[in-house]
Amino acid sequence: MARTRAFDTEAAVSRAMDLFWTRGYEATSVRDLTQHLGIGQGSLYAAFGDKDGLYRAALEHYRATLAAAALRDLTEGADVRTAVRTLLTERVRIAVGQGGRGCLAVNAVCERLPEDAATRRTVRDMQDASREALTELLRTARERGEIAARHDPYTLASFLVTFLNGLLVSAKITPDARTLEPLVDLALTTLD
Repeated sequence: MARTRAFDTEAAVSRAMDLFWTRGYEATSVRDLTQHLGIGQGSLYAAFGDKDGLYRAALEHYRATLAAAALRDLTEGADVRTAVRTLLTERVRIAVGQGGRGCLAVNAVCERLPEDAATRRTVRDMQDASREALTELLRTARERGEIAARHDPYTLASFLVTFLNGLLVSAKITPDARTLEPLVDLALTTLD
């Protein structure tokens, strides 16, 4: 008779996400994972296949939780500048936390590409979702006269996603929100 899984896989994925986010993929061993999660190696392999499978699950968890929450926050009804400022400054606040661990998705790209096509797809999907949400926000803002009519919402959204990626890398180098937030103000001038 097959044994039932003796641990909460969702909680394990969340804890693994935190460990990968802090240490990175390469610096996190299977032993680190089993100790951090409080499970045996056999349980990890049975649930996730291998370290890579758990990493993929952690990236998906990140996408479904933190990345999705950021996009939901864009639709909270604030004016466009407030919404974009909040998005950018909140991402900075998270990225500078815990000594500057950055953004799990951006860290994954920096560490795993170009070899890891699955990571590329997952992160590209996250960025596409961000670009689409920002494009819609900016399109609506242009219709309401909140930004100049000369702006192409898609191009502006693409710039903001690219700017955010660079900002999140910078948060690892200089984990100080007070240093990075003035850059957000400068990026917002593109809405003028």
